[in-house]
Amino acid sequence: MTMPVRQIAYFVPDVRAAATQHAALFGSGPFFVASHIPLRKVLHRGRSAELDHSSAYGQWGEVMVEFVQQNNPGPSAFHDMYPEGSGRQGIHHTALFVDTLPAAIARYEAQGFTTALYAEMNDGFAFAMIDTVAACGHMIELYEATDTLTGFYTFVRQAAADFDGHAPVRDITL
Repeated sequence: MTMPVRQIAYFVPDVRAAATQHAALFGSGPFFVASHIPLRKVLHRGRSAELDHSSAYGQWGEVMVEFVQQNNPGPSAFHDMYPEGSGRQGIHHTALFVDTLPAAIARYEAQGFTTALYAEMNDGFAFAMIDTVAACGHMIELYEATDTLTGFYTFVRQAAADFDGHAPVRDITL
């Protein structure tokens, strides 16, 4: 079963600065920034956790690019790769659409990979980050291709079709 990469995500200290720089370097964008994305449930490696994060989403050719920053201290799938206070940044994950999230998580776990993050947004949309760092050099994010999610991917892709470099960073609410 082939699962194409839908998104590549970078952990950065400032999503707006990263998006602005990426747009200038590669002509990607525009980037849509969602600040303090609300989550109703967060499990870090199976334990309840807090996660306050912001993300910038833009199109770079055929793939969506996400820049993500963690706004609160503490353990997370992001700090697993880029320790708090280290100043390090870089590729964090690639994202895949799956048919059924629980089944996909179970398939990865059966292969010896652990779930670094399981989270649900306030509307119930769930996603997971599988720790594939030892095998791939980054994590893999999994989520079901709901109408809302695929609609968001289409929105970002369509905005890029007419992007002339003006206003490379724009605010949205998720």
